[in-house]
Amino acid sequence: MTGPLSHLKVLDLSRVLAGPWTGQNLADLGAEVIKVERPGVGDDTRHWGPPFLTDKTGAPTGEAAYFLCANRGKKSIAIDLACKQGQALVRRLAAGSDILIENFKVGGLARYGLDYDSLSAAVPGLIYCSITGFGQTGPYRDRAGYDFMIQGLGGLMSVTGERDDKPGGGPQKVGVAIADIMTGQYATIAILAALAERERTGKGQHIDMALLDCQVAMLANQNMNYLVSGQPPGRMGNAHPNIAPYQAFATADGHVILAVGNDRQFARFCAVAGRPELARDVRFARPRTRVENRAALIDIITPIMAARASADWLAALEEAGVPCGPINTLEQVFEDEQVIHRGLRREVPHALAGAVPQVANPIRLGGVPLDHDVGPPALGEHTNAVLHDQLGLDEGEIAALRQAGVVA
Repeated sequence: MTGPLSHLKVLDLSRVLAGPWTGQNLADLGAEVIKVERPGVGDDTRHWGPPFLTDKTGAPTGEAAYFLCANRGKKSIAIDLACKQGQALVRRLAAGSDILIENFKVGGLARYGLDYDSLSAAVPGLIYCSITGFGQTGPYRDRAGYDFMIQGLGGLMSVTGERDDKPGGGPQKVGVAIADIMTGQYATIAILAALAERERTGKGQHIDMALLDCQVAMLANQNMNYLVSGQPPGRMGNAHPNIAPYQAFATADGHVILAVGNDRQFARFCAVAGRPELARDVRFARPRTRVENRAALIDIITPIMAARASADWLAALEEAGVPCGPINTLEQVFEDEQVIHRGLRREVPHALAGAVPQVANPIRLGGVPLDHDVGPPALGEHTNAVLHDQLGLDEGEIAALRQAGVVA
């Protein structure tokens, strides 16, 4: 592995998405990430399909696409944590690691001697990142937390979806597990901060990440709209609470997103729309008045947008410098010339399928390019190599552990 974190070792005891996403970020940045999985079962998401990856002959491999999205660049070792020998192996791996990621229930690893207090006593420089639904403290600490329920509990679904009084209105979750993904992003930042602190002090620390905390924090301007006004924001469909016109409009043959962010852009839009006088109308002349008179403005714009085809609008608005865009399917996304140019789709090796498609990490470092050349691992693919290379076990010792069901 190459990259800015290529000097670091990570022990990933997590599963599903938030923790694995964190580990994948670190792997993309060059860290050696060893993923510990249950023998014969592995990460839950290995089975969250269809779709499943197929091999070169078209036969299913049993590897779900879901798992493949969050485990690139890792080594998989299958160890039974329920047995003392397995726990001892993981403790030895932790002793040689810089970072440990886990998302067991609060206190779940203490019974195995794999909690922060137990491990840090022997490895004081260990950065130990715990990811749970609600954190290590508080009245909800013992509850299980999943992305969907966190989106509801944390307020995201109160501002996502069409207005209640319109067809199709009501709460909607985001189309991806955004609470998990954002927790993985925040956890990655926290780990990098802890590494910087360790450089000064030589000490590791316990990082406490909660899906609920991250979900609430990421509501950004919606949070502040409420905290400043005292009025909880509601669902607005594709509209923006603080800017107008900033939403999707139906065209003669589809939809176009119009994203007007300032007065200059609004004036240019009005000119393209053949209604330049709207930019001088006192109701719409300023960002604040456009929001205050949103309903009247949208009533005027809607039939104008519906009179022309999407391609016509996009060409004219782009030429005028008005932010706009189509609403693409994922097929159209990966056929887009900019997406192709940026290399967002990659093919990487896979032990069972030969190769597997991946979406590249969007980080672009000028000095050290990120490495995407190691695919997601098959279950236990690296068990022998890790036990031999990291712990010095010979073939006979590894065979005995396999025979006893400790590893797979």
